Amino acid sequence: MRLIALNKPFGTICQFSAHETRPSLGDWVHVPGVYPAGRLDADSEGLLLLTDDGALQARIAEPRHKLVKRYWAQVEGAPDEAALLKLAAGVDLGDYVTRPCQARVIDAPADIWPRVPPIRYRAAIPTTWVELAITEGKNRQVRRMTAAVGFPTLRLVRVGIGALDLMALGLAPGQWRTLSPDAPWDGSPRRTGAK
Repeated sequence: MRLIALNKPFGTICQFSAHETRPSLGDWVHVPGVYPAGRLDADSEGLLLLTDDGALQARIAEPRHKLVKRYWAQVEGAPDEAALLKLAAGVDLGDYVTRPCQARVIDAPADIWPRVPPIRYRAAIPTTWVELAITEGKNRQVRRMTAAVGFPTLRLVRVGIGALDLMALGLAPGQWRTLSPDAPWDGSPRRTGAK
């Protein structure tokens, strides 16, 4: 069984087959037989896990397993406590209501890489970094959540899956590392030895 952590660069699509206009996962990872466990939109960056094991892929990706995924969102404006409470309680996005989550304002990450291309900058409108920890991961969910409470996301970086932390892994965009599937990276205990 293989498990790989990749720092997916901005603009990369979450598939291995070549794309006409964008880089794909195959441009960064040259390991046969692995597939993404979950997805990150092309305009999102950060931690993506790849595996050749279908059961592990489901454990990581499916919301019913409630594996926490942590995101840093650079949003337009300055969310107040009311907006953070709305995010945490669950947001009605029209087609579904998000599960309760954790949401808090954080300092601008000092050790994050610059995005290429950079986000749009407007002198009259500040930006704020918000950390969200969610247990689902529907299409463009974090972006839709922040927009629904009045603070559109300008940059989105997934920094954690379970107990894995992208900053602790020290991976620059496009870099990857093989992980031990036996390590308790997802927060669950591991049994060792024979029965």
